[in-house]
Amino acid sequence: MASRRFPARGLPLLYLGTAHVSLALAFLLAACWPWAVAGFFYHAWLVGLVHLVTIGWISFSILGAFFIVAPLALRADMAVRRVDYVAFAFALIGLVGMVGHFWIQQFSGMAWSAATVAGGILYMTVRIADRALRAGVHPAVKTHIVLACVNLWLAASMGLLLAFDKFLHFLPGFVLSNVFAHAHLAALGWAAMMVMGIAYRMLPMFLPSKLPSGPTLFASAAALEAGVLGLFVTLLMRSRLAAGFGALIVAAMILFAGHVVWMRRHLVSKPVDAPPVDFGILHAAGAGLWLVVAAALGMSLLILPPSQVTLRLAAAYGVAGLVGFLAQIVVAMESRLLPLVAWYWTYESEGFAVAPPSPHVMRDRALQTIAFAGWTLGVPALAGGMFIESGRLVGAGAWLLFASVALTALDDALVAGRSFARLRRQARFAA
Repeated sequence: MASRRFPARGLPLLYLGTAHVSLALAFLLAACWPWAVAGFFYHAWLVGLVHLVTIGWISFSILGAFFIVAPLALRADMAVRRVDYVAFAFALIGLVGMVGHFWIQQFSGMAWSAATVAGGILYMTVRIADRALRAGVHPAVKTHIVLACVNLWLAASMGLLLAFDKFLHFLPGFVLSNVFAHAHLAALGWAAMMVMGIAYRMLPMFLPSKLPSGPTLFASAAALEAGVLGLFVTLLMRSRLAAGFGALIVAAMILFAGHVVWMRRHLVSKPVDAPPVDFGILHAAGAGLWLVVAAALGMSLLILPPSQVTLRLAAAYGVAGLVGFLAQIVVAMESRLLPLVAWYWTYESEGFAVAPPSPHVMRDRALQTIAFAGWTLGVPALAGGMFIESGRLVGAGAWLLFASVALTALDDALVAGRSFARLRRQARFAA
């Protein structure tokens, strides 16, 4: 078991490693069969790829990262228990079964696999919510994290209903409206809410800057929660009020952006070995730009009448929101988080006698440069290809993103590998 002060090693890396494989596989499959991705987006094969991104990459990354973030940033105990490995196994087996059954369009098996992955993730989010409530941080940070977990429970419940409805056909309403409601509750209510909550603690560490405080931190949580729940209901009902709740979600993002600007204006001295170009911050900035694009496209879709153009616009909107914003913001956070925790692991193992190399020098700058270029070029190519229904452009974007994920995974493996090599040398020396 990891101590209260230092994060566990094995289970977080299992989650993060699985997340990298999931994202790389999603882009690889899209790159190999781009014409199956371009065009109308609601078919089993593409929905399976989307869940590789949403569950495999985003959710698994959040779960793995929380074992690191809790002790390092939230001042909360997140020791690994045996049942946590069981939950990981459930989530992994369910994810593989879910995507595989989407691939062969065997929907009863997909539904039961979805229940399996939901069981593992729901258990972990109960633990996360409990740890967050006990954390020694600003109550607004706790509020964001707990609301994210609650929204995940709601989104998972809706997802299971949709999964079983694929072959039992019992849900009322228009199928795309039900799917859009579920997708927004998961992406905005779970992933975006969690990112906002963690960012209030992690961004000041990474910039570095002073910590934001005050009651205004609650505003982004309140506005986002009200907007997400309202949007969920109005999308189900196909109500014109959906645009108003969409605007409330945009307001929540603006409030959060205002706090980020405040952090940028209250910077503190950087470590002397900090690189002049921080690729984590660059990825975060790129994700922020795609959030603006996704917000503009999303509001347009809520206002414009349905047509062939809006269907193509919805495909581009999905890429902007899921890949450009959410997937890339996870890349940004992990680019700084893994070197930091590798430094802690090594320092702890050596009895705090000799400080290991700084986290700022652990990354391979060449690999980071190429990976960032791939994200910068790949996301607009993928989004543009989805909008104009160009398999060639979708393929080009997917290949660029696959290469970027592969290079980032290699860089992560090198960082973790050096840390574990030092641990093995220390163990041999102690023996």
